[in-house]
Amino acid sequence: MDGTGGTPEPAPELARGARVPLPVLGGPPPEPRPTIPECYDDVCITCSDEAIPVTIVELLDDDLANVDTGQSIEVVSIALVDAKVGDTILVHAKEAIAVVRAEGGEGG
Repeated sequence: MDGTGGTPEPAPELARGARVPLPVLGGPPPEPRPTIPECYDDVCITCSDEAIPVTIVELLDDDLANVDTGQSIEVVSIALVDAKVGDTILVHAKEAIAVVRAEGGEGG
């Protein structure tokens, strides 16, 4: 309404059917997608589809731990396992998924 109790105001032109511009063939190329960082020289332990055995060297806050990969020290989550310094854990995608215990060893 027009605020005076009279006749309703006509609808704006865009309200009848908003138009969305379509891409034009031969137009500018689309924005490039972000690239995934690459790992070099076996530094990153989580690039493969395998769980990698690593050793916990330090427990951190928020269920995180520094681990020795044999190549470097990396931070991984240990939220899914009950592990302590010195334990060997299996890590996949920066998440510990198991604690490796030797047969007949402590906790085995």
